[in-house]
Amino acid sequence: MVGRVGPDTLRLTEAHRFPNRPVRLPSGLHWDVLGLYAGVLDGLRAAGRLARLDSVGIDSWAVDHGLLDADGALLANPVHYRDTRTEGVPERVWERLPPPELYARTGLQHAPFNTLYQLVAARHSAQLRAAKQVLLIPDLFTYWLTGTRGTELTNASTTQLIDPRTRSWSREVADRTGVDLGLFAPLRLPGTPAGSLLPAVLEETALTGPVPVTTVASHDTASAVVAVPAAAGERFAYICTGTWSLAGLELDSPVLTEASRRANFTNELGLDSTVRYLRNIMGLWLLQECLRAWGEPDAGPLLGAAAAAEPLRSVVDAGDPAFLAPGRMPDRIAAACRATGQPVPEGRAAIVRCVLDSLALAHHRAVEDAQRLSGRSVDVVRIVGGGARNALLCRLTADACGLPVVAGPAEASALGNVLVQARAHGGTGESLAGLRARVARTQPLSRYEPGGTTRAWRAAGQRLGLGQTPVAVTAEE
Repeated sequence: MVGRVGPDTLRLTEAHRFPNRPVRLPSGLHWDVLGLYAGVLDGLRAAGRLARLDSVGIDSWAVDHGLLDADGALLANPVHYRDTRTEGVPERVWERLPPPELYARTGLQHAPFNTLYQLVAARHSAQLRAAKQVLLIPDLFTYWLTGTRGTELTNASTTQLIDPRTRSWSREVADRTGVDLGLFAPLRLPGTPAGSLLPAVLEETALTGPVPVTTVASHDTASAVVAVPAAAGERFAYICTGTWSLAGLELDSPVLTEASRRANFTNELGLDSTVRYLRNIMGLWLLQECLRAWGEPDAGPLLGAAAAAEPLRSVVDAGDPAFLAPGRMPDRIAAACRATGQPVPEGRAAIVRCVLDSLALAHHRAVEDAQRLSGRSVDVVRIVGGGARNALLCRLTADACGLPVVAGPAEASALGNVLVQARAHGGTGESLAGLRARVARTQPLSRYEPGGTTRAWRAAGQRLGLGQTPVAVTAEE
């Protein structure tokens, strides 16, 4: 994406798009990281035909990493977080560091793919024994582009090795789990320089140097939250929707209580000393996998049919790890409905409606739980990311939460990335609130008002055995 930032301008242009397909080898599920890097180089070449580049910034999914040898060469394609190698590993970690203590020190939700568990799973592998450095995915691409190595903080906060209070490594956690923190490059903050494109990269991309690379909030959710177009002082919840839904609040300090741990909320770090207090929900991955199983039909007609389907007839727990792996998603949804004594959705429209109702229900639970656990109430839900284009999902989320939903921008991660770069290079001297005001002024937004009460949504959650604690109950309920 090429971003243009001016006094009254914030505009994105898509320069190049390329697939991101995991590859299954006998050794497991891997990122096609070399194919992705080739796509990045092609994208830089295409971007250079659109504009003279003042800066480059990289954000990506979190937790996964590459291992470098003593010469700085990549030892193997990084393992994909949907691989099964961490099965049973959390339980081994908990023998050394019980879950309540681990959460009190890192504030990170339990997810089997957290970097901590990946490193413990690989402890006796030849690759980890040979490794001299660990670079998280965006830091790996930055290294290949610039030759410099660092570990960006917002992304590092997803490793389960960062103390969110000190915003630095937790040596206690590393020592007790056998992780060598010396493998990680020094921490870097968003907005700091990360070097310039190497001569070989300039030649490959036909760019004219120097082209600086700027550290951004390199976890894509951290960048997306930067671009939430909330007004200064607004009491908002956010939902970053795409393959995953990340739903929660922005706080000044982490919530490290036992109740928070049991609710599986995470405390990840954001721009300008903020904390992203959120819950991971499986997200539109459920719909994407259904479409893949059906041969990639046009989603538009299916969404239209789903809008007319019976609401809340069947729902599944969108946070269930049973839906994490790829493949046979419609069958797994049917099995989940059958196991909870609900009607099995018949036909594609009914399955799509089940998926979107389930996501809206999960959004409702996350927003309510975040308020209860943090002691903060909200007046509006902000949906950003690709799911902001899904009008049915936005409307159902408003109905489920009993709150207005403001949807947009859809390209929040790219906008947040661009804004951090622009601020770092003097293009804007704005605070985080000022950056968000710029998004609100320049990007199209849609508003959805809630319809009816949330009673039916609470009943749907109860069918799944999902406890819900309301923050407030209105007279009509």
